[in-house]
Amino acid sequence: MTLRGLAADGIRYQGFLYIGVMLTAAGPKVLEFNCRLGDPETQAIVARMDFDLAEVLADVAAGRVDASKLKWKSGASACVVLAASGYPGKFETGKVITGLGEADEVRGVKVWHAGTKCDGDKLVTSGGRVLGLTAAGAALDDALGRVYEAARKIHFAGVHYRKDIGAHASVRSAKP
Repeated sequence: MTLRGLAADGIRYQGFLYIGVMLTAAGPKVLEFNCRLGDPETQAIVARMDFDLAEVLADVAAGRVDASKLKWKSGASACVVLAASGYPGKFETGKVITGLGEADEVRGVKVWHAGTKCDGDKLVTSGGRVLGLTAAGAALDDALGRVYEAARKIHFAGVHYRKDIGAHASVRSAKP
């Protein structure tokens, strides 16, 4: 509907259009539109890309779109954000982060740094969204299991994260 509306207004849109949606009892509701990739939502998408994103972006910028280049890995992916104490309000910074090496050892997991910085020889928190953990797997339950396994290995004072990511989708995907 959005793209049809843009076209009806004579707007030729080319690029990213990120639509933030929340599922409610009354159905999906649009929260926001962004002309950029959403973060951390994109991290789960990148885990399944089986193409050169830079090449595709260059093609889009040049007005050449070849959908056959967009190959996707089979399976599923999930992303969980490890947040600082107080986030999304006033959050604490400067907390030492440990366990990254152990989290990196979980098969299929990628650790994305967001609110981190080096303080001497230590890695510390420097933002509200500290780390994004993304895992790929054969199915959603597999990806979720891996991402939460990695999350349990990372520690810093006040760390918290949602434990319900993918819960509703996981239940739906398990039904025949």
